[in-house]
Amino acid sequence: MTNTELRTAVRGQVLLPGDDGFEQAAKPWNLSVHQPVAAVVEAEDTADVASLVRYAARTGLTVTAQPGGHGATGGTDGVILLRTGRLGGVQVRPGERVARVGAGVKWGEVLAGTGPHGLTGLAGSSPVVSVTGYTLGGGLSWFGRRYGFAADSVRSFDVVLADGEPATVTASSDPDLFWALRGGGGDFALVTAIEFDLHPAPALYGGRVIWPGHRTREVFEAFREITAEAPDELSVWFNRFQFPQGPPMVAVDVAFLGEEGDGRTLLARLDKIDDVIADQRGPVPVASLGDITDEPTDPAPGRTRAELLTGLDDTAAEVLLDTPLEPVLAVQLRHLGGALAATRPDAGPSGPLSEPYLLYTLGLALNPELSAAVGERQERFVGELGSLVSGRKPYTMLGRGDRAAAAFTEGDLARLRDIKRARDPRGVLRANFPVLA
Repeated sequence: MTNTELRTAVRGQVLLPGDDGFEQAAKPWNLSVHQPVAAVVEAEDTADVASLVRYAARTGLTVTAQPGGHGATGGTDGVILLRTGRLGGVQVRPGERVARVGAGVKWGEVLAGTGPHGLTGLAGSSPVVSVTGYTLGGGLSWFGRRYGFAADSVRSFDVVLADGEPATVTASSDPDLFWALRGGGGDFALVTAIEFDLHPAPALYGGRVIWPGHRTREVFEAFREITAEAPDELSVWFNRFQFPQGPPMVAVDVAFLGEEGDGRTLLARLDKIDDVIADQRGPVPVASLGDITDEPTDPAPGRTRAELLTGLDDTAAEVLLDTPLEPVLAVQLRHLGGALAATRPDAGPSGPLSEPYLLYTLGLALNPELSAAVGERQERFVGELGSLVSGRKPYTMLGRGDRAAAAFTEGDLARLRDIKRARDPRGVLRANFPVLA
């Protein structure tokens, strides 16, 4: 591959090793991940994506798409990295409760367009995650307990197939590919736009409540009580924090699809816990959904791990509350269940998830030594939880060291692999977590 060959094939910006700006353009969201790509291409439009795929197929190369770089694993040696940030555009059809977005659109843009109509997409906690990457991985939303995976709300995908041909994929036009794209990852086609259902959100109540660390056990018990009877419209997350040179803290994040009065009644158990440092709960505009957890919006080096838990018994309480955090910064428990656990005949490969809780741990990875120490602490949490860890993981929460196989049942994984072999026999396309790996 030469500068001339690739730059002739596409109209968008092409950067190769040694070019000014190449190193920055190749970086993923997680700056601790080294991404040794052969080239970075910023596509101008769908025609550019198609031209790039045809070029790769013709020359025996592989393309991986990363709208914003989330979920990168570093397994990109010799791969062309496709950036789709210029494939923008948000179209909201409120009367139909439908949105159509380009592959480069982030969730914050979508919610800004849907909120004024009392509607929401099934966004996660961060406004800077791309709709496309998130949805291809299934998409665990604040509202998943009520409406299921984000992928299951998709009506159609505009794609470029592995032979470079554009197509629109629906349940009727191509049932196998449509099924695979709704949670099976980006291994099967390059998505250039998605059309999906929106859901009513005329009122939204939520926010974060923070206490000092000595209230951790009380907050955890309240979390267990609330989630034992929570309606599907309510999502509650428990957090332990230990930031460098700071005191230990505990917090609860909540999002409720309903009126403030009803939300406060459902969460009254939290009001019985003293020493509140901050209570940020209140009515939340749909466009401000990302403010609940106030996650960083700039790339940083980190190490994360997610596991599904079959329950929260006293053993889990002992491990999750008494194990020292450092050098891990945060331990989070997300309540699942509801529609995420339901069997749907029209669902993609993401679910159902029978596990009622998800454990998520995060630490900085500023250097190899710190990253290793964080990994050891995360491994200790998982090891001491024992059989409470199911071993399965949502695709959208896979991390470095994980394989796509962890996200699917044996039957669904076999079907995904058959679809991959049939649709991309030469391996022109590659997801962050390939199903054939």
